[in-house]
Amino acid sequence: MSLTDLTIAEARDALRAGETTATALTEAHLEAIQGAGALNAFVHHTPEIALEQAKAADARIAQGDAPDMCGIPIGVKDLFCTKGVASQAASGILDGFKPEYESTITDKLFTAGAVMLGKLNMDEFAMGSSNETSVYGNAVNPWRAGNSDAALTPGGSSGGSASAVAANLCLGALGTDTGGSIRQPAAFTGITGIKPTYGRCSRWGVVAFASSLDQAGPMTRSVRDAAIFLGAMSGHDLKDSTSADLPVPDFEAMLTGDIKGQVIGIPREYRMDGMPEEIEALWRDGTEMLRDAGAEIRDISLPHTKYALPAYYVIAPAEASSNLARYDGVRFGHRAKLSQGDGITEMYEKTRAEGFGPEVQRRVMVGTYVLSAGFYDAYYNRARKVRTLIKKDFEDVFAAGVDAILTPATPSSAFELGAMTDADPIQMYLNDVFTVTVNLAGLPGIAVPAGQDKRGLPMGLQLIGKPWEEGSLLNVAQCLEDRAGFVAKPAKWW
Repeated sequence: MSLTDLTIAEARDALRAGETTATALTEAHLEAIQGAGALNAFVHHTPEIALEQAKAADARIAQGDAPDMCGIPIGVKDLFCTKGVASQAASGILDGFKPEYESTITDKLFTAGAVMLGKLNMDEFAMGSSNETSVYGNAVNPWRAGNSDAALTPGGSSGGSASAVAANLCLGALGTDTGGSIRQPAAFTGITGIKPTYGRCSRWGVVAFASSLDQAGPMTRSVRDAAIFLGAMSGHDLKDSTSADLPVPDFEAMLTGDIKGQVIGIPREYRMDGMPEEIEALWRDGTEMLRDAGAEIRDISLPHTKYALPAYYVIAPAEASSNLARYDGVRFGHRAKLSQGDGITEMYEKTRAEGFGPEVQRRVMVGTYVLSAGFYDAYYNRARKVRTLIKKDFEDVFAAGVDAILTPATPSSAFELGAMTDADPIQMYLNDVFTVTVNLAGLPGIAVPAGQDKRGLPMGLQLIGKPWEEGSLLNVAQCLEDRAGFVAKPAKWW
C-alpha cells in the first residue's frame, strides 16, 4: 500500500508505531500533487511550509507528545486565510492578497501538528455548485463515467477539496458549506463530508459568503477520519461571536456502529418529481441498511421543504451583497487602473467589475435588490420567516423522537463540466435541493458514499442530525458506511 492510500486513522497509527514519518508522508503527497496538474485541485503550493511542519511533527511524535492530527498532510480550501500564503477565495478581486494572520481553524490544526500541503481550488467566494466560477479555472473530478473521457465536475464550492481527497493528493481537506458545498462535492467524488452544527467551528479568518449559513467542516475518505478531523478543528473562539461555548466531545470514541433502537426519519417531501431512479433506489437501499442494523424507520413530514431553495437564494445573496461590499480596491487586493479624472466612485465600479466574476456579480445584484427599500419586506423578511418555519419543522420531528434523518445527498451523480453553464442558473441552483435546509436550520449534516450509478460514478446519501450531536450523527454514518461497503476508487487517468 502506498503512503497516499492511507486513511487519517491508519496514518496516525503508523506514525505512532514508527512505521513511517511525517516527512515521508508529506513527501509522498507532494509528489502525488506534482503529477496531478490535470485535476487543478491545488492552486497554491506550499511545499516548504509542509516539509517544515512535517519535521516539527516528527519531533513531537518522537517525544510522545502528538495529538491525533500530528503529522497528517491536509489541503486547505482557498477560503481560509493562511498567514503569508495567498488566500484569494478563487477571486480576481483578492489577487495578491496574503494575510498577516491565520484563521482560527487552520491555527488549531497547525497547533495540533497538521501539515499544510497547499491551498485548494473552489468556486469564487464559494458561490457555485460545480467549481466552474473559479479564477483559477475548473477543478476536475478524478472519476470518469464509463468509457467516456469527458471531464466531470467535482461539485462545488469545495470542488478542489473533494477532488484532492478522492485522488489521494491529501489525507483530508478543509471545506466550507453554505448550502451544501461540503456534502454535494463529497457525494460527487465518493468521499465523506460533514457540515457541523452552525457555531461548532469558528468562522474567524474564513472569507465570508453568507454569515448566518457558512460553516467549515472536514472532507475525508472515511467517517472515522471525519470524526478525528472534526474534533481537531472544533471549539469555542472568542474572536467569533457566533461560535458556541460548548465542550468538544471525543467524536471518534462515539463510533460504535451500534444504532439499535434509534429512530431514522424518512421525509416524504424529499421525493422529488423527476428524481432519477438510481437515486431513489440508493435511498431505499440505505433505508434498508439502517433497518437491518436495528433502527426503527419512520416516515416523517418536513412541510416547508418546498420553500427552502427560494428562501435560501434570497437570504444567501442578501448576506453576500453586504459581506462583499468591503472589496473595493482601497485597502487590499485588486485595484483597477483609473483614467484621468476618475474619482472614488469610478474606482469602486471598475475594480468590482473587473474583480468579481459573473456568478458573484449576479448574486450581489440579487442581494442588493432584495435588501433595497420597498423590497426588504416583500423578499428578505418573508424569506427569514420561511427559514424559521423550516427550522421548526426539524425541531418538531426531533422532539417527536427521531434521532437522525436519511435523504439523498444530491439529485444526480456528477455531471460534465460545461453541461450547465449555458443553462438557466436556476438549473445549477437545483443541485442544492437536498442540502440547503440543513444550513437554513443550522443543523449538522453528513454525506456518505453508498453506491455507484450505471456509469460507475459514486452516489452519496445524506444524514441530518440534531444540533450539537455530531457524535451521534457520525455513529449513524459509521453504521451506514459499514453496511454500504463502498470501497471503489477512481481509475487513475491524470
